[in-house]
Parts: sequence; structure tokens; C-alpha cells
Amino acid sequence: MIARATAVFAVGFCLLAPAYAEEAMPDTAGGRYAFNKVTDGFLRLDMQSGEVSLCSQRSVGWTCQAAPEDRAVLESEIARLRSENAALKKEILARGLPLPAGALPEPPAAQDGDRLPPGVNSDLNRVMAFVGRVWHHLVEMIAQAQKQALNKS
Repeated sequence: MIARATAVFAVGFCLLAPAYAEEAMPDTAGGRYAFNKVTDGFLRLDMQSGEVSLCSQRSVGWTCQAAPEDRAVLESEIARLRSENAALKKEILARGLPLPAGALPEPPAAQDGDRLPPGVNSDLNRVMAFVGRVWHHLVEMIAQAQKQALNKS
């Protein structure tokens, strides 16, 4: 029964994907994307995922390529800020003062066996972001197909 439902879903997806791809337009009116003119074209900021792409006109039309980001710099800055935040919390507590509203004390340090190998967390975050985007696009395609079916009726 599950295999049949999966097969029906896959066939429906294959039938709907070309129709959706032909009519897909960026949702600028809904605030999904923000565009900024640059020398080579436009920078497109996805307001939902934070992804930045460089869009430029090619011989076959417009194409957008994800802008490279220096993940190592971001990760080191996050680590520095976390460390600084923990030190400030310890200083406040050492003086006998309460933490500000909403601030939680630092959790006890994890033992060596409890830690994930370096890079696993960022890889997991990237996979989860990708799955989220795929799911979002699937939901959008289903909604678009429903709109098309209602318009044809």
C-alpha cells in the first residue's frame, strides 16, 4: 500500500514538474527575493533561506549561481562570540548578579565522548536547509498545480 502511494506521488510529481517549471516566476511581490543591481547583473537575496545568488544574462537566458560564502570565517566568528558570551555570563554570575531576562546560564561542558566530530554540525545544518528548500518547493508545486486545476475547471 505504501509502495503504491509512493508510486502515485512520484508519477504526479513527474507530471506536474514540467508545468510548474514553465510558469515559475520569482515571488518578488510577496517579498521572497530582494534584488540589487551590480556590474555583472543582479544579486538575488532569498529572504526565506538567506541564500545569495548572482544572476546574469547568458546566451540562453538568465541564470543565477549561488554566491560563494566563506563558511570558515563565519564559523570562527560564531565560536568567538559564543566564547565571549559564556565569559560574560560567568562574570555576571561571579559577581552575584542575576542574568538578564531571557538569558540562560551556560550548560555544563560536554565530555569528550559527547561531542560531534568537527564539521558534522555544519554539514547537518546544510543538509537540513537543503531538505527544507526541497520540501518548500514541493509544497509550492502542489499549490500551483491545484490553482491550475481549479482554473481549468
